[in-house]
Amino acid sequence: MTAQPGPISPPPRTDPDLGPVAPVLAAVRERAPLVHCLTATVSMSLVADGLLAAGARPMMTETAAEAPVVTTLADALSINLGTLSTDAMDGIPATVAVAVREGRPWVLDPTAIGIAPVRTPLARQLLDSRPAVVRGNTSEVLAVTGVGRGGRGPDASAASDRAGDAVEDAAREVAARTGGAVSVSGETDLVLDAARSLRVARGTALLTRVTGTGCLLGALTAACTAVHPDPFEAAVAATVWLDLAGELAAERAAGPGSFRMHLLDALDEVGR
Repeated sequence: MTAQPGPISPPPRTDPDLGPVAPVLAAVRERAPLVHCLTATVSMSLVADGLLAAGARPMMTETAAEAPVVTTLADALSINLGTLSTDAMDGIPATVAVAVREGRPWVLDPTAIGIAPVRTPLARQLLDSRPAVVRGNTSEVLAVTGVGRGGRGPDASAASDRAGDAVEDAAREVAARTGGAVSVSGETDLVLDAARSLRVARGTALLTRVTGTGCLLGALTAACTAVHPDPFEAAVAATVWLDLAGELAAERAAGPGSFRMHLLDALDEVGR
């Protein structure tokens, strides 16, 4: 008879990566920030469910007639260019302008930019509105500075270990332009601002086999910026949160399908 594995416990609060960010996770759960997400249609369900599992609250509309107005109710804004629609092309700049005017922190996720003829210049234009955090993969961060041509769709083509210094240089250029933080996801995640940088070697490859986990990280980062005034520390907290939840989900999952389900449970558990 083969012994059945016992229940898997969440990472202990003494986890060396979890301890420093635990107060941010607790603040999200206590304050339940409302995050307005203009995100890719392909990932809306995971983003909404992930925010709810983490203790935040999602709101999603992208039309120019409504998105700017409802942003006045939100605690933070997440802009994702993943499946840019005609409505969003008009709604995003107007919504970002309201977030800036109202003093709401906002996160730019320049998904799949590079050779895309509309979203690429839009992403570069939005940098002028000084997002608190720019979150992307290695190819997207290179492309937003004009160094690279982007990846294939939402996938990175420039692995962090190969792109090396070029990615960090590009991230520093973005941080200098926005005055905020930059979060680069990859096999080893990189978070930096003008004065600090941190690499996070956590997570699981299964995070790349479920649609929208990068979009979820952008929204989770926005939730953390709503409760913590330091964009760098907020971005680190969101990165560690999703990475540890991914590790926990991977231990329980039989494959990508069950991983998605377990990831939502783990977002609720990490740091409690």
